[in-house]
Amino acid sequence: MSSRRLRTALSAVLIVLSCLLVPLGALAAWAAYGLTDTGRYVTTMAPLAGDPDVQGQIADTVGAGILRQVDPGAAPGAMGPFVHDAVRSFTQTEAFRTAWVAANRSAHDAVLRALHEDGDHPVTVDLAPVTAQVKRQLAEDHVPLATRIPVRHTEVALLPAAELARLRKGYDVLEVAGFWLPVASIALAVAGIALAACRRRALTATALGTALGGALLGLAVALGRRLTLRDLPEEVSTKAAAAVYDALTETLRTASWLLLALGLTVAVLTWLTTRHPHRPPPAPATTDPTPEPPRVRA
Repeated sequence: MSSRRLRTALSAVLIVLSCLLVPLGALAAWAAYGLTDTGRYVTTMAPLAGDPDVQGQIADTVGAGILRQVDPGAAPGAMGPFVHDAVRSFTQTEAFRTAWVAANRSAHDAVLRALHEDGDHPVTVDLAPVTAQVKRQLAEDHVPLATRIPVRHTEVALLPAAELARLRKGYDVLEVAGFWLPVASIALAVAGIALAACRRRALTATALGTALGGALLGLAVALGRRLTLRDLPEEVSTKAAAAVYDALTETLRTASWLLLALGLTVAVLTWLTTRHPHRPPPAPATTDPTPEPPRVRA
């Protein structure tokens, strides 16, 4: 009896650890392999070029940068609406979509290089190509003083130099955790079920724990969204930031629903087979092969 209790307790510990690693493993794998894959990242970000909120944020940011570069004596306040409309019009062209994809690919490559290589230079992206396109469109529309807009290499910092060392260490940890946490979760689940005195009950517990892990993952994504949008600077559009966050975390939300559905499905199927076990068909009635003795007539 003591051996059975020990197996049950050890199996429960292994299953609990496995279920705790489910959301952590999904997060680590997403960060290590989802966000760091340039092709996947560019594919995820490409549709945002047509999002009205993202276009509006870019129009505000680039337009404000252009106006800051104009000569103060040129009355930038009067020129502001023309610049904003020109930038907004540019964001709706095919040229902008091409530039958006190229800029995201270039920025992602620069971030990955900074994380893999040693150095203390900040990672930046240059807005000069966008400014040049807007200046050309303003000039074609005969906007006053458009030709006086300087096209300078305006670099926006993506990763500050002071944070690179800490980010490299975190990236190294993610690369290890993104692979081993999911593997450990599966191994612990298999070991817990194999060690259990009642494997059917252990399988049900593992399935319910997996569903709970999927629900916790979805809750973490929702909480992260709220915290991210709450701490934004005033000049950043909340709707545009929400669109970017939702695009980047779409894989996590899908994974959370899949884990929830898979866990509940396995638990229900296990419960049904427990309540209605398969019974073998009854054996056919056997006849006595011994023949009856012949009757003697008087």
